[in-house]
Amino acid sequence: MDYHLHSQHSFDGKSTLSAICNSAVNKGIKEVCFTEHFSVDPEVPTYGYLDFHKYFSEIDECKNKYSKNLIIRKGVEICEPHLNSKKLQQTLKDKDLDFIIGSVHNIDKLKLRNYIKNKNNFEAYKGYFKEVYNAVSLGDMDILGHLDLLKRYAYNDLGNYIFPKFEDILTKILKKLIERNIGLELNTSGLRSDVKEIFPSVHVLKLYKNLGGEIITIGSDSHSSELIGEGFKLGINILKSCDFKYVFTFEKRKPNAVKI
Repeated sequence: MDYHLHSQHSFDGKSTLSAICNSAVNKGIKEVCFTEHFSVDPEVPTYGYLDFHKYFSEIDECKNKYSKNLIIRKGVEICEPHLNSKKLQQTLKDKDLDFIIGSVHNIDKLKLRNYIKNKNNFEAYKGYFKEVYNAVSLGDMDILGHLDLLKRYAYNDLGNYIFPKFEDILTKILKKLIERNIGLELNTSGLRSDVKEIFPSVHVLKLYKNLGGEIITIGSDSHSSELIGEGFKLGINILKSCDFKYVFTFEKRKPNAVKI
């Protein structure tokens, strides 16, 4: 299954829902969840792009077309779910979603690539992880997406983060996830970036497991049909090496364990 997918219903998506479903079937993927970008903040690029009526109508069309070969779930990826939370709750309350990813793409109204300017490695990652902690403490989500995403933007100029330097704040984040019954995503898109490693790192996955975390999804973060399921063989092997026994799917925001 692939639980992080963007189609043309996201501002940066390149493929239709149908093209992605067709690619999934051809690759032997049995279940997908579309997680289109969504925000109620007028100052971020996702604002106002997603038309839920059109999105859900096309989901229904794909369910009819691919019902024999593919389970299709509908979800969203909320940017900064801890901000404008009341407006988000009001907007989404009648949407009958299967799955919500919460993620941090912007800090203080700045895209992450701009946020890191004029900061050193420690300042950049400290501020980012603090914002992630706020998101998981206050936001409504089922899964925290690509926990250490900042390394995608910081790697070439500031380098990767040194895990022991941030273990305390990462422990706080993961404990808060577990406390709130929010899961963690293994996102394989980092393998396609200059960092060449998954989001989050293996160190974080092992820490999550050692703290008692179990709910985990796997997603390609694909923005085109060709990339669905990319890196999953390695991703599953990493999960096994960290002693995870299951990955999770979601239906009407309820997690379901699937043995790996």
